[in-house]
Amino acid sequence: MCTAISFNTKDHYFGRNMDYEHSYDESITITPRNYSFKYKMMPESNNHLAMIGMAYVVCDYPLYYDATNEKGLSMAGLNFPGNATYYSAVEGKDNIAPFEFIPWILGQCATISEVENLLSRLNLVDISYNFELPLSPLHWLISDKEKSIVVETMESGMKVYHNPIGVLTNNPPFDYHLWNLCNYMHLSKTPPTNEFSTNLTLSAYSRGMGAIGLPGDLSSASRFVKAAFVKENSICKHSEKESVSQFFHILSSVEQQRGCVLVGENQYEKTIYSSCCNTDKGIYYYKTYDNSLITAVDMHKTNLAGEQLIKYPLLLEPTIRWQN
Repeated sequence: MCTAISFNTKDHYFGRNMDYEHSYDESITITPRNYSFKYKMMPESNNHLAMIGMAYVVCDYPLYYDATNEKGLSMAGLNFPGNATYYSAVEGKDNIAPFEFIPWILGQCATISEVENLLSRLNLVDISYNFELPLSPLHWLISDKEKSIVVETMESGMKVYHNPIGVLTNNPPFDYHLWNLCNYMHLSKTPPTNEFSTNLTLSAYSRGMGAIGLPGDLSSASRFVKAAFVKENSICKHSEKESVSQFFHILSSVEQQRGCVLVGENQYEKTIYSSCCNTDKGIYYYKTYDNSLITAVDMHKTNLAGEQLIKYPLLLEPTIRWQN
């Protein structure tokens, strides 16, 4: 399970929690403009926008979990089991495999308007990368500095939703998540007033009581509500350090601790990594489950005109700064 958000201060930030029971040796991966993307059913692309993100690289091919391109457009795929449907190839459409979707969009588009134009021709086809890596059932959050959309391919067809909240988790479909916020419109950052009875003298006995009823469990529906509430009420100064710090605090409100979600024998879901990309500057920040130190990779300090992938392995070991 995962949570992704889009967030603005002076700059635009995009990132996610990656929640799963194990990792796939993912790495921070920069794809330069002249790397050759070979698509299953579409022509090879030897010239495209550069991008940076988290990917599992297989046979020199980046299987991106989330990424941002050099124009500031960002995209993340989140687990959507039981709902995601992929289709047979259709003549006259752009037939793209789901694992190709992120580079297909980020390689060509700078804005959500351009994405929506591409989506009008898109058909996500049921083709795996190889027999050892079956397709993951996903839906996607795509954001630029001004707008966010959610793309879901279901049995009834492809759905594209405008996302005014800039948050996405997992099941159910996005339209339910947005509607479900109606159940929490009473939540507030301010102290509650007594609406219970005019015959009783009731008063707040603690700070934070305006948010009583805010979900605290780890289900995707609850994480959506909590991330949306925290993000919408977030107050942050505009410096880079404060913006990045606040972004990670928002993600921390819905992170998963190992041991709380049993998914198999001795297997527990946890937040494997949290990411935050300054999409204006192309700087990808991340933390891992055991290393809460924020680490950064700047795509513009590499050769974006190259042909080979540039990979940075995750720093996984705990880092402790001693003061005495």
